[in-house]
Amino acid sequence: MAEIAFLTDAPRVAGSETWLLAYLPRLQRHGLEVKLYLSARRELDEYAKRMSEAGVPVSRYKNLSDSIPELGRAQLRVTQAWQSQTYNSLYAHLPGPNASVIHDQLEYHYPYGLRYLYRLGYRMTKARALRKTDILITVSEWSRQFLQKHLGFPKVVSVRNGVDVERFKPLPEQRHELRAGYGFSRFTVLVPGRMAPEKNPLTSLRVARLSPDLDFVFVGDDNSGTGRLAKQLAKRWGLRNVRFLGKRWDMPELYQAADAVLQPTLAENQSLVTLEAMASGLPVVTTPIPSQAELINHEHEGLLIPARPEALAKALRELAHDPGLAARLGAAARARILNNHTLEHSANTLAKVLARLIQH
Repeated sequence: MAEIAFLTDAPRVAGSETWLLAYLPRLQRHGLEVKLYLSARRELDEYAKRMSEAGVPVSRYKNLSDSIPELGRAQLRVTQAWQSQTYNSLYAHLPGPNASVIHDQLEYHYPYGLRYLYRLGYRMTKARALRKTDILITVSEWSRQFLQKHLGFPKVVSVRNGVDVERFKPLPEQRHELRAGYGFSRFTVLVPGRMAPEKNPLTSLRVARLSPDLDFVFVGDDNSGTGRLAKQLAKRWGLRNVRFLGKRWDMPELYQAADAVLQPTLAENQSLVTLEAMASGLPVVTTPIPSQAELINHEHEGLLIPARPEALAKALRELAHDPGLAARLGAAARARILNNHTLEHSANTLAKVLARLIQH
């Protein structure tokens, strides 16, 4: 079997780590022997346990440099890094071939020119470090085009994100029991994702303030400055229709119990949250940024609404008052995932890309 070393410098679990947990076990079924190198931080203990239970060997490191000798013995190294210094440290000491998986939110749709300031900063830091890699693998078509057109990378392969459609699927026969277990009684809007400025959770909170007849459940890592601010504001505003559940491992069940997903994001590569919600047959209300528009046709598989609280609140009220519309959007969303974004097809594509890299 071909030996492939995957390495992440993640300090906590986010979308890119969820991607690894979904894909690495499936790569082994394609004749690839994979091993994950992961920080020894306590926050990653549960994640490491789940990866091991899925049959993927995990090596925990305290210092990245300690892993370099073992990484060098693999036939291929695949890195996905949060910090540009990780690429600099690794590629200065490792033989080829080396690939990098890019989940980065390459474009931040911030106002007042901040969008272009971020692009410049990315070009000067992470993009510069990535030029030492042999090939970039990214998870959406728009990001492949962005990396080539705006950042000048010649070798970029797109492997579109996929989702496990057997885990993330509607379960109407269990919906009543799930809703009772979570305490969902009214039209319930799930707001999944880590609490970071680009995910725009404060806009979601303002939407909740404008929608007292709907319930909002925030799910994701909220132990950040933005997360603490959101919880403080919810308390100050007296929002009785808002709950914060923090990081959860029961996302399929939460989607199955909810009525809609709100995602007023300002930056994505290709959102796993969006894919999971669509596969679960939920209508998604999100923003018309390129990465989201690649997944959703407005008023067909979901609603693409500018990130303005009033407009988002209006869209959610329309879904709450028109169950037929919500059902049609959700059904079309799942059909799109089944046709274009299954995990099995995506993992098969990734396995072929990695096998070609080893052969060459």
